[in-house]
Amino acid sequence: MSRTTTENAAAKAVKKPGKVGEKRGSAARAFECRFTPGSLDHILFVLGELDAVYGFGALPTDAYATGEPLDGLMLTLLSQNTNDRNRDMAYNALRAKHPSWADVAALSPPSVAGLIKSAGLGDTKAARMIEILDKIYGDFGDFSLKKLFEWEPGRVREYLLALPGIGPKTVACVMAFDLGMPAFPVDTHVARISRRLGWASEKTPPHKIQDFLEATVPPEYCGAGHLNMIEHGRKVCRARNPLCGGCPVSAACPRQKMEAAE
Repeated sequence: MSRTTTENAAAKAVKKPGKVGEKRGSAARAFECRFTPGSLDHILFVLGELDAVYGFGALPTDAYATGEPLDGLMLTLLSQNTNDRNRDMAYNALRAKHPSWADVAALSPPSVAGLIKSAGLGDTKAARMIEILDKIYGDFGDFSLKKLFEWEPGRVREYLLALPGIGPKTVACVMAFDLGMPAFPVDTHVARISRRLGWASEKTPPHKIQDFLEATVPPEYCGAGHLNMIEHGRKVCRARNPLCGGCPVSAACPRQKMEAAE
């Protein structure tokens, strides 16, 4: 089946987002048994069902999306190995005292580390932050990444990945939410759900899952798909004691089908 035909078939199964908690019709449910896990049909069906429940079809306004991608890059750097609350505390503490990135670049790493300590790994993150700011200023003559809006996504990805301490997930977050470019960040929730749904093996690392999703999922589904999967991972498809009985995509889950057959 060609790509175009596959997308058209999937579009019939994936309906437009409904209200939160809205039940899907039996006509759509009839498709799921014929989907091969990991196929475009299967992925778009699941993303559509999740969007009907969690409703991120229209990306929400991000309070940190200032129009300056450097803000998003630094915010995401602080989010590594911590939760959103700690990240926000660290970012807000830093920007409240030093609202200009030029000011931050002039600080010593220990000074930065003291301000961002709530995010954890303060010494490491501070050192990377200073290195990144120096690199960006050397490349653009300014503490700004707005130039990236003019670049092709592939060039943007290559540039960001070359920055110290910046990995594929951070790059994808900046591209999706600060630059409006197609990317599908894979965090622990997205990785866990992808494995359970048969989109990846249990041993597939997150960056490989991200490569697969970005190569497979149409751009318009990426940002919302990422957010809906995170919500689903937090509320239903949890690492421990997943609530499979109330899962809106349980009938499309190979794990559930195997357990039901036993």
